[in-house]
Amino acid sequence: MVGDEHPPGPRTGPPREVLATGLGTLHQGDCLDWLPTLADDSVDAVFADPPFNLAKDYGTRPDGAGIDDLLPDEAYLEWCRAWLAECVRVLRPGGALWVFHVPRWNIELGHVLNGAGLMFRHWVAVDLKMGLPIRGRLYPAHYSLLYYTLGRPRTFTRPRVPVAVCRHCGGDLKDYGGHRAKLHPDGLNLSDVWTDISPVRHRSTKHRGPNQLSEKLLERVLTISTEPGDLVVDPFAGSGTTCAVAERLHRHWRAVELGDVDPVVRRLRGEESGYTPPGRGDAGKGPGPVLP
Repeated sequence: MVGDEHPPGPRTGPPREVLATGLGTLHQGDCLDWLPTLADDSVDAVFADPPFNLAKDYGTRPDGAGIDDLLPDEAYLEWCRAWLAECVRVLRPGGALWVFHVPRWNIELGHVLNGAGLMFRHWVAVDLKMGLPIRGRLYPAHYSLLYYTLGRPRTFTRPRVPVAVCRHCGGDLKDYGGHRAKLHPDGLNLSDVWTDISPVRHRSTKHRGPNQLSEKLLERVLTISTEPGDLVVDPFAGSGTTCAVAERLHRHWRAVELGDVDPVVRRLRGEESGYTPPGRGDAGKGPGPVLP
């Protein structure tokens, strides 16, 4: 299981602000208590990496209660419908909603978003081989990234990627047709199958246990669907990947996390390896955190 997610469960009281920077704020609390505090039509993009309901141990909440990651299917879907409805409510016209999940659940969540009137843009297959083969099934080798917008997208930037090369001889892999001289100088158009997002495995780049998304994935998501100065919301902050990338790309951000927020705070302060806040060894690339 990959991601920055925390599971649903009993409500824990009003969310509290735990960190503020020149661009964003982090709260600790339940997303269903926090999302209603955001205004209608106020957000340019939402990135959601919810719990996968796979019985993972997430420890305890701020009030000491356990965190349940194995709900009955209908209860889990009902919870997802609730936070998705809030995410749709806060989107500006043309705003983007991204949902990172396993295919089994994104099929259901896509149906919810279709019913909410959003425009389907893409089902992105993110090639990540993290588990073991499952008896009686094909080997699951990708995670699903849904991309929807509220009407026509207000902004859309299609990234380009380098031409893939053979790791043995260094020559081009000519999947593009072989007409090298006719290619765009910036590379190939990005497809909806992302094979270049490596899982975060090395200790030097981890900020919180095994469940952390690659900054490259968030960079791509924010580049596609937002511009500098836009507001990005993450209702499941986890290790703070969205916050960190938004800071670096000059996006305003708001995020909430139910569980331990210390890793996010340390990450944005530059107190852990793998992330240096703008303004600390990165002159001219944006404001650094304004911390309590």
